[in-house]
Amino acid sequence: MNEKAIGDTVTAARAASELGLRRGEFQLAVQLGVVRAAARGPDGVRRWRRAELDRIRSLEGFPDSLKERVRTVGTVTGAALLGTSPGRFTRLARCGYLTPVSYRINRYRAVVWAYLAEEVREFGRREPRLLAGPAPARDREALASGADLRPRNWRGRHTGQLLRQCTDRWERAAVTAAVLSPEVLAETVPDEAERILLTALAPARPYGHPQLPSAAEVAGRLLRAQHPDEVLWYRAALYLALAEARSVEGDGLQGADIHPGAAHARKVAVLVE
Repeated sequence: MNEKAIGDTVTAARAASELGLRRGEFQLAVQLGVVRAAARGPDGVRRWRRAELDRIRSLEGFPDSLKERVRTVGTVTGAALLGTSPGRFTRLARCGYLTPVSYRINRYRAVVWAYLAEEVREFGRREPRLLAGPAPARDREALASGADLRPRNWRGRHTGQLLRQCTDRWERAAVTAAVLSPEVLAETVPDEAERILLTALAPARPYGHPQLPSAAEVAGRLLRAQHPDEVLWYRAALYLALAEARSVEGDGLQGADIHPGAAHARKVAVLVE
């Protein structure tokens, strides 16, 4: 049996190759909804139907139009697109005008953000007044206080992308729970069995998340809500997600076996009782 293709479906690596995308570009296309997310198979691996690949290939301007939709830029190239300086570009991003779409950790353990080229150009067309001259007073005050909205805005974007791919309510709750620290999660979800289930269903780390411990530690902080009001927002969202999941399942975890990870989580829950 071909490991990359089963019936009329293919794995992410094969799908990326057939669409002429690098693996990271393909993952970004899925996150953005450009390529429709695929359901997981019995083995937990997502596979894409060839019909979806055919749909993408039939779009006007393929493959150049597809590549452009997932094209990302860093600070220097983004500033060039806007016709401004890298310093101003960074200030605009820190103040929340531009939302990163991905990140990497460089050899100095610094976060390097990437932005969608399309969104950068659109911002330039929409807000030309911000590309030259003095910054607005509120931005100057925010920068003076050390504000940097890039991590928070990225988390919000990434969480929203994951939620759109969810197939059931417990999985949605797990996406929201993953943004909270273990300590805050324990306060928010006192039921240990539910916490085990949420952990079992937690989304995978973003594509390209570093493996080296020193870099992974830096990147790991990007995945957690930091500011108190951000933490409060995700706690409230988790309360609502859990209420929906419990109401559908009838009584907590009783019906949670609809998800492949739930059976394992319930076995673990029995062991810790």
